Amino acid sequence: MKRTSLHTIPKGYPEFLEAVKVRIRQAQVKAALSTNRELILLYWEIGHSLDLEQKKRGWGAAVIPRLSRDLSNELPELKGFSERNIGYMVAFAREYGPPPILQQAVAKSDGQPFLPQPVAKTAETQHRAVALEAATLHVPWGHNILLMEKVKDRSARLWYLQQTLENGWSRSVLSLMIDSAAHRRQGKAVTNFDAKLPPAQSDLAKQTLKDPYIFDFLTIEKPFHERELETGLIHHLQRFLLELGTGFAFVGRQVHLIVGEEDFYLDLLFYHLKLRCFIVVDLKIGPFKAEYAGKMNFYLNAVDERFRHQSDQPSIGIILCQQKNKILAEYALRGMTKAIGVSEYRLTRALPKELRSSLPSIEEIESELAKTEVRGDKKRKAMERRVRR
Repeated sequence: MKRTSLHTIPKGYPEFLEAVKVRIRQAQVKAALSTNRELILLYWEIGHSLDLEQKKRGWGAAVIPRLSRDLSNELPELKGFSERNIGYMVAFAREYGPPPILQQAVAKSDGQPFLPQPVAKTAETQHRAVALEAATLHVPWGHNILLMEKVKDRSARLWYLQQTLENGWSRSVLSLMIDSAAHRRQGKAVTNFDAKLPPAQSDLAKQTLKDPYIFDFLTIEKPFHERELETGLIHHLQRFLLELGTGFAFVGRQVHLIVGEEDFYLDLLFYHLKLRCFIVVDLKIGPFKAEYAGKMNFYLNAVDERFRHQSDQPSIGIILCQQKNKILAEYALRGMTKAIGVSEYRLTRALPKELRSSLPSIEEIESELAKTEVRGDKKRKAMERRVRR
């Protein structure tokens, strides 16, 4: 592609600039740029049209800062047309392609269509269209930029778009979810939900649980006790609830139960607003043991007897341990009468394989430190010689 000087007007550029201004004014009249859907479609149209013109006319990269400057000069009341943001518009249009949701082309001032007609539907275009449709509903532009930059797999990106719409994630929460690979951990716990819950509640409950849970906001050192872990989670309750997922409402810790004149204490008790039931969380140090399932079953019977309202669904138990043997957990849950899930938790986030393989070994670090000391010693001696001279 040819380089275009910022001070040289490319062929066809004045007409293109005028068409962009017309489209912006149309969007202003229609929605005053306040409707998220209209705003993102406007960004898509500008990015797509600019991409076409660059390819057709051989415009260089300098056309983007020129367009940003001209729009700022001629439409000074507008925000969002910085050089960087226009670059994002082009990337957004390239990423999702022509969406079938645009049934009509927007007319230019010369009567020619500003946009091409929608392309024929294929599996790829339909998948992109679903993602773009999700993006244009209520997901802000900043969320879309974050997803484009951080999530390259389109299926995973669509999952995050849908979760953002359902849960109302802010941009910072979305970033945390992406960093912790939430899409890989959702619905991975070992449970008996299919056997113990109605189908609709079972599906929702399975998607509610993660495996593993990441508690990298804790600073406790090994070895630690269960009470230390519990105290740390409560101290960082907001981050803990965020990791648990949407819908969890904290009820209490060390909730006291008296059964048969004996005292029992629940580690953590929650109420889930979507599942409409109490959720008992039992924290365990070390690997999962079969007897944990029986104890949780006992706790859930007691909670249903003491706390459950007649309009509530049966309570659910979550056993969080440091390691779980999947087969052992499945066998332990098979005979239980209550809905129970078993998940692992980790205090640190695992490094990606590609990053892990690129990290230096201890020997390499020691060797590099020795080289650095030698280089530093040579520099020091050279400096001393110059000072003496």
